[in-house]
Amino acid sequence: MIEDNKVVKIDYTVKDEEGQLIDTSEGKDPLAYLHGAGNIIPGLEKALAGRAEGEEFSVQIQPDDAYGQRNEALIQVVERGVFQGVEQLDVGMVFNAQGPQGNIQVTIIAIEGDEVTIDGNHPLAGVVLQFEGVIREVRDATAEEIEHGHVH
Repeated sequence: MIEDNKVVKIDYTVKDEEGQLIDTSEGKDPLAYLHGAGNIIPGLEKALAGRAEGEEFSVQIQPDDAYGQRNEALIQVVERGVFQGVEQLDVGMVFNAQGPQGNIQVTIIAIEGDEVTIDGNHPLAGVVLQFEGVIREVRDATAEEIEHGHVH
């Protein structure tokens, strides 16, 4: 049964509300995570708690239990010069930046002359996520995995 300090492996597919594929483990190894260590979004972790190996799941996760709501304050216009050493800037490029809560990823969403609009929201912020899959394995975590907070 899935509970804290268990290593869980799942095969999954996640889509948005319109049914657009966001991610899948199909064709890859199952996703392995340490339950209770915050390795996956909180809503999915809560939805999987108490389930058993071999069980199928289909759960809808609201933004507050996933990547949060969109925050328009995280959209800013900056001067091209802040991207020192980058010759070509294109919409969709992702950079690491220092934010108030530490490192954040920002995506270029517009370029007009020397003004570059960046968005610090997670790309899935504000998105309702639909997960479907099957629990492939549930095992006790090793002492080292628990100490390190992730699967080895």
